[in-house]
Amino acid sequence: MDQVVAIRPPARAIPREGPQNLRDLDREALAAWLAQTWAAAGAEPPPRHRADQLFRWLHQRRAPGFAAMSDVPAADRTRLAGAAALTRLHVDAVFTARDGTRKLRLRTTDGAALESVLIPNEDRGYTQCVSSQVGCALTCRFCATASLGFQRNLATWEIVDQVYQAQDLLQREAEAAGAPYPGRITNIVFMGMGEPLHNYNQVKRAVELLTHPLGTGIAGRRITISSSGLVPAIERFGRDELAQEVGLAISLNATTDAVRDHVMPINTRWNIATLLAAVRAVPQHRRRFVTFEYVLLADVNDTDDDARRLATLVGDMRCQINVIPFNPHPHAPFRRPTPARVQRFLALCRSLGLHVYLRTPRGDDIGAACGQLALEAQGA
Repeated sequence: MDQVVAIRPPARAIPREGPQNLRDLDREALAAWLAQTWAAAGAEPPPRHRADQLFRWLHQRRAPGFAAMSDVPAADRTRLAGAAALTRLHVDAVFTARDGTRKLRLRTTDGAALESVLIPNEDRGYTQCVSSQVGCALTCRFCATASLGFQRNLATWEIVDQVYQAQDLLQREAEAAGAPYPGRITNIVFMGMGEPLHNYNQVKRAVELLTHPLGTGIAGRRITISSSGLVPAIERFGRDELAQEVGLAISLNATTDAVRDHVMPINTRWNIATLLAAVRAVPQHRRRFVTFEYVLLADVNDTDDDARRLATLVGDMRCQINVIPFNPHPHAPFRRPTPARVQRFLALCRSLGLHVYLRTPRGDDIGAACGQLALEAQGA
């Protein structure tokens, strides 16, 4: 096979020009910034509750500007407007699939395209899939995002604003329909564009903002971070309190190193045995299973022998396996297995004692394979 680089460097850094975007700061950093800014202006220190007020306006009410912050004194709003920004992403397009899935294509201030997907839950609410990078540092052959190259990491505010833009969309839809309450985002999965653990610091801060009780207040147990096998970052995650807060999902997708080397070149750096050793070392929360994602590729990783090897690899772990039939797109040479083959694979895994679930592809009619809309925008 042709040589593929396992991990690519970014084309550029996160933009840092302009005034401080307050949506990028956690509660403590916001309080420190306020104190510093007030002191630089020769003003009396702001009251202690001012940071809480601002945090609510930024992350709970999603204020469009400082003028909307009605319980903040006018003089403070004027000072804030002169020293800070409330920059947000631009919604470039929204696509709605037959199954109710919405895909948002968003633009950053430097013009990059990224994606986020809203997936209706079977019971109620929505699961949102968010991106952590523009493009991706890894080169998984089945992933459309890999074709974008790796432009840069997303800033913390760019990650959380994907959720806020989706909340705004649901709010507008409810108002248009005359519904008393908008749909709720109940679950967050870091499974969009990019390798989340390769942008570790920004992803961690985004989780802190999204779970803060003065903000969106999403429960940590309803957030999952996915990794394609960046072993040093998985080891860091295991040592971090973040591991006790959120779930971990591993994109496995093969049962032999030969196959995984081909579909996921990261495996040439850290093979399956090394990856699973790192996952086993992550402290297991009593309420959470580690999840293995297994994208089923016709005639590549969907054989009976693959099911048996999968049971041998992870059967001793407290885990669940999400089997995802491949979502075909023109940027990868793979096919989706037949429904009969998918059911055969699932049945054999279950007979071997694995907790396995079928994740039906969503939004096929709107280019739901991650990265497809961004690729279309790049080529436009």
